[in-house]
Amino acid sequence: MTLGEKIKFIRSFRNMTQGELGTTIGLPTRGADNRIAQYETNYRVPKRNMLIDMAYALNVDPLVFIPDYYGYPQEILQSLFWLDTEYGDVLTLFPVEPGKKKYNTGHEIRGEYDDNDDMSSLSMVGLLINHEEIQDLLHEWMIRKQEFNAGEISKDEYLEWKLGWPDTCSEKGPIHKPCKPKHKWKK
Repeated sequence: MTLGEKIKFIRSFRNMTQGELGTTIGLPTRGADNRIAQYETNYRVPKRNMLIDMAYALNVDPLVFIPDYYGYPQEILQSLFWLDTEYGDVLTLFPVEPGKKKYNTGHEIRGEYDDNDDMSSLSMVGLLINHEEIQDLLHEWMIRKQEFNAGEISKDEYLEWKLGWPDTCSEKGPIHKPCKPKHKWKK
């Protein structure tokens, strides 16, 4: 999803007009809607400060628009969030438990999954990310996605959690203690 498409997607999700977003971030009333339309069509690219103002006006973390706002682990996760938002069920999050067999080299890792009729006919590849912060988020994300799939949270609440992360963090993974959300995402 391009930057402009993200701006439009979130603005629409927030039920704001282009003019409302423009005036909220300090653009003159006359032409505010036109300037936002230019950003949404990628005709113009807003500067970093304006993107931060847009993020706050749209009640999302600036990381949603500015990948390098925090650093590389968050960039990876934001990319995955948008992939999940755009394409739905292409990402499956599931718990992984260590096997009984030990290897001396540390490079022999294998995984398996139970095939079903919904699985792609492609050969699957696993990815192990050995990073505490990413593991904590993936653990919480797995819980949020399970809640969404079980109907325990709505599509809007699930999106709200992703758009507000890390301020929507409500439970860290097994590595860190639970955190208290700074941004309300459940109705």
